[in-house]
Amino acid sequence: MEYKDYYQVLGVAKTASQDDIQKAYKKLARKFHPDVNREAGAEDRFKEIGEAYEVLKDPEKREKYDRFGSAWKQAQQTGAPPPGWENISFDFGGGQGFGGGGFGASGFSDFFDMLFGAGARGGGSPFGAGFGSGGRGFATAGQDQESTIRLSLEEAARGGPRELVFSEPGSGRRTLTVNIPPGVKPGGKIRLSGQGGKGAGGAAGDLYLKVELLPHPELRLDGHDLHATVAVTPWEAALGGPVAVPTLAGPITVKIPAGSSSGKRIRLKGKGFPVPKGEPGDLFAELRIVVPESLTTEEKELFEQLSRVSKFRARS
Repeated sequence: MEYKDYYQVLGVAKTASQDDIQKAYKKLARKFHPDVNREAGAEDRFKEIGEAYEVLKDPEKREKYDRFGSAWKQAQQTGAPPPGWENISFDFGGGQGFGGGGFGASGFSDFFDMLFGAGARGGGSPFGAGFGSGGRGFATAGQDQESTIRLSLEEAARGGPRELVFSEPGSGRRTLTVNIPPGVKPGGKIRLSGQGGKGAGGAAGDLYLKVELLPHPELRLDGHDLHATVAVTPWEAALGGPVAVPTLAGPITVKIPAGSSSGKRIRLKGKGFPVPKGEPGDLFAELRIVVPESLTTEEKELFEQLSRVSKFRARS
């Protein structure tokens, strides 16, 4: 067995405190434990981490390791401990240590008693949710789940609480109150912590609600800007005057300039979609001139009179 730099194995400096060593070890043990990490080499890495921690956690063993670094290398390679190391071993029960090729059955349990305390195999764990229950000492956290929430443009803009009802196989219906953040965009996700799949003794997963917007009858969202088409009569377009323009807060009256043609856009600054922690977008009202599909006798006479007296020509 080649010499190993146990400080490097745990990713700590040689001046690290005992508390830092313990924190580093627990973090790595969680990451590489074979019950939660199925990647190739994870179990070997887990054993290597445990080997390093067993030496560095003990001030006396750590002092000897620091002192006999080269002798430690010789002892590992020849099997003969250097002076002062006769009573040092890595046996975790069952007669098998880290250097002997792995954990024995009882050694594995003893190792976890040493690492997490006796409660780690029966229920409690210093790591909290996700650890410390189940026959093997580790619980399984619940899976994250995703669903869809459909909002009107106004609901997405103003945000606020909304009650949702979910159907769950075997458990009937579940009602949740969701706090919608103001200005949430389509495709955005709202996270509900702990409302996902249930864990096997561990913490439940999270529920992510993907936002979809329902079509609006008058407004269209483009980035943070809103677009509306406003129908006007020929005389409104020609003479100008007040027209109603739809907004998220309801229609407002806007004065259009005289001589407006179809396609003319009027910008309403700040009347668009809200931006979290920023200025809202703008609203663009595009004018569209519409004419009556059928004319009364009087209307027809007036249009004919206008066509005779007007010198305006739409086509040159």
